[in-house]
Amino acid sequence: MPESKKRTALLGLSFLAFLFLSSYENTIFFNLLLSEILKNQFLAVGMLFLHNVLVVSIILLGMNFYVSLVKAGFFEREGKYANIVLEHPKTFALVFTGVIVFLSILRGCTLIYGGVSLETLPTILLISTPVGLVEGYGIYITIKKTLSQTLVTKDLIAIYGIFLVAAMLEVAFINILIMALRVSA
Repeated sequence: MPESKKRTALLGLSFLAFLFLSSYENTIFFNLLLSEILKNQFLAVGMLFLHNVLVVSIILLGMNFYVSLVKAGFFEREGKYANIVLEHPKTFALVFTGVIVFLSILRGCTLIYGGVSLETLPTILLISTPVGLVEGYGIYITIKKTLSQTLVTKDLIAIYGIFLVAAMLEVAFINILIMALRVSA
């Protein structure tokens, strides 16, 4: 088996393993976040940052797996469409980021509130917009750089820095919402 196909298979297995483990991490994360972690602001920022780093690392691994699949020739039968995502990384990154951020907001609301009604969805999206924009920008840069194959260590440090800012912003917004709920109650 050629080296590129071995690398692709290893990336795929790693991606599947981490994707499987992330589903458990996500459930544990939200249960811990809701119970005790929000009482300690530094711990909350650290946990949110760690969670965001894990999520963006899985996205990075998945995009690397896709690039490796294309480069190894697994999509040669598709002809001229095989490289379309790699030829237009900005467009794909923008669409994929929008989907990820929207699904992330819905997932968070489902775990926290037990579901999302259509009446509360606009309010939830409005409240989530500042954090979603920062996290979305980090995801967009990750996907765009990975698909265009220009990701270097400096970019990765900047991306993780964006997610640190997002974690701090998210904890601040959670605290503001908790204070607003206490005042209105």
